[in-house]
Amino acid sequence: MAPRRPPELYRAPFPLYTVRLHPRRPLAITAGGGGAAKTGIRNGVHFLQLEQIGGQLSASLLHSHDTETRATMTMALAGDIIAAGQDASCHILRFSLQAPEAPSGSAGRNGSGEKGPRKRRGPSPAGQSDTQSQTSEVTVESLHSVRTDFSPDALQKAVRFNADGSLLVTGGADGFLRLWEFPSMKKTLEFKAHDGEIEDIALGPDNKVSVRPLPGPAGRAVPGHPRSVQVVTAGRDFQCCVWQQDQLVTGLRWNENLPGIPDKAYRYQACRFGAVEDNAGALRLYTVQVPHKRERRPPPCYLTKWDGKSFLPLLTRPCGTEVISCLSVSDSGTFLGLGTVTGSVAIHIAFSLQRLYYVKEAHGIVVTDVAFVPESQRGRELLAGNEAALLSVAVDSRCKLHLLPSRRSLPVWLLLLLCAGLIVATILLLQLAFPGFL
Repeated sequence: MAPRRPPELYRAPFPLYTVRLHPRRPLAITAGGGGAAKTGIRNGVHFLQLEQIGGQLSASLLHSHDTETRATMTMALAGDIIAAGQDASCHILRFSLQAPEAPSGSAGRNGSGEKGPRKRRGPSPAGQSDTQSQTSEVTVESLHSVRTDFSPDALQKAVRFNADGSLLVTGGADGFLRLWEFPSMKKTLEFKAHDGEIEDIALGPDNKVSVRPLPGPAGRAVPGHPRSVQVVTAGRDFQCCVWQQDQLVTGLRWNENLPGIPDKAYRYQACRFGAVEDNAGALRLYTVQVPHKRERRPPPCYLTKWDGKSFLPLLTRPCGTEVISCLSVSDSGTFLGLGTVTGSVAIHIAFSLQRLYYVKEAHGIVVTDVAFVPESQRGRELLAGNEAALLSVAVDSRCKLHLLPSRRSLPVWLLLLLCAGLIVATILLLQLAFPGFL
């Protein structure tokens, strides 16, 4: 049976390009806009509070942060820090959630000086002023802004934080990969990774940056250089590369065991690392390959699963003829979320790459980003018994919710008990039918 139409969580007053969920708070952050064109469409970052109401997940706007003439196209989240890709620059924002203050006079603005929605209770008793609700308020401050792309098109296309938030990696239309120390935003590395645009960047979950001390005077150590960081980049030049700092480790070849597919018939669209369920030491890399040229009879797109340490291909499967636009991996590495340029959304099982959920044209136009609800304690409260929840955003300004109900399964002990009962029942029936059988 096909899934029902996904519910609409939120509708923004501008096209949406990216969405991220806070790992420890019931908070979704989505952003987009109309860019610098004078069309009257605003640009902003919206903070949404997620909560269960009547057994259903709902979202309400907490705060709208105005980004002036810059639309946010890409975004990375590290705790309460946002790295927002806006045109050719990366803007670093820090947000904080605060308990509502007691009303005083006509306080209509939050700490950031921007208008933010305030929810109030119903009419208060005579002689008393209105009281604020218990909804937290968001304040946003700008920390840094650095230019991350120098191409004529001037567009940062990908941004990622490493696991401990000490490093930021950006890639853009000029094909250069740039590494930045955080929070200083000092550029530590820059090199040409692809001939043309960088479509996506992946950093492994264990990619922490530690400093190797150098010997100093009197035997004391002084700060050294960051140890090398492994980065995977997907480019529009048909290449997907693994880098150790600026040294090429290997180039991935997803079709080497598929001789019927020419090298330049497909290009890499997305890459993501993922954990392996019930195997803490394992790591997987997932890539999406899409046809380079549009054809009247479109060929299928492909998903490939790789060993995340040896980078050997483990499994490749077709994933439909709709061109994939975005990819996400759940925290446990159990599910893959896909969005397409025709507005469809799908969830695949990471182990077998088989499709488990699919809604055709869930959005009216290209899906720009998808993100799973975190599998933290707070995230599981939001799931309310569902196995997974995926948020999708699109140029149609909508954020939609895709729920994956828990797959019913019997515990092993119960299955063994049923088997034993079946054997006993069979023996008793044989004894009744053939006296003296035993």
